[in-house]
Amino acid sequence: MFSTLSPPLRWVILGILISLILIVPRWLLIRRYNAHIHSIENAPEKTTAIVFGAGLRRDGTPTTVLADRVSTAAALYREGKVQRILMSGSVDGDQYNEPAAMRSLALNLGVPDQDILIDTGGTRSLSTCQRARQVFGVEQALLISQRFHLPRALVICDAIGLSAEGVSSDLHPYRSRFVWELREIPATLRALWDAFALKYKAFNSISQEPEDRKG
Repeated sequence: MFSTLSPPLRWVILGILISLILIVPRWLLIRRYNAHIHSIENAPEKTTAIVFGAGLRRDGTPTTVLADRVSTAAALYREGKVQRILMSGSVDGDQYNEPAAMRSLALNLGVPDQDILIDTGGTRSLSTCQRARQVFGVEQALLISQRFHLPRALVICDAIGLSAEGVSSDLHPYRSRFVWELREIPATLRALWDAFALKYKAFNSISQEPEDRKG
């Protein structure tokens, strides 16, 4: 049937199908986690706040997007909703150090140094969540990021067994918001694949345990 359609109509249908494949997973993820994304005022209490990196300016200071994430985490700390803050980001030479810049801003906002954890291996949302769980021993956390990013971060934490709620750090209108939103479409597909792979791996490891080790 498809072969009998005119070429222009085929391209239209193909474009619609590709759009659905790209957009529907993100829409479903937003619906799934919408109730788990809170404002600072309504955020529940958790032991740790996890702040995801979001780039630095040329002078090494946080971008507006990243500064808002750190500011949100600091506000939660001051309100007693978290006991410590994990700053997770990437490092590229001496001039680019996201966690260090995040720590510096948090100190200026009144967060004590002893309650700030530094993770220099947070190159992706996946690595940030995995390292929080496996390296820093975080079992429950508030994820601090903009609303466009939080559903993706939450599904990853679900997959690795980290009990998490999101807190929106949308404190300003962002000039590059459209770019961030667009980036989330392929990133969501990748996150869903990562989550599936993690759950499959966990299921496989359990199913292959010796009988005398199973409950």
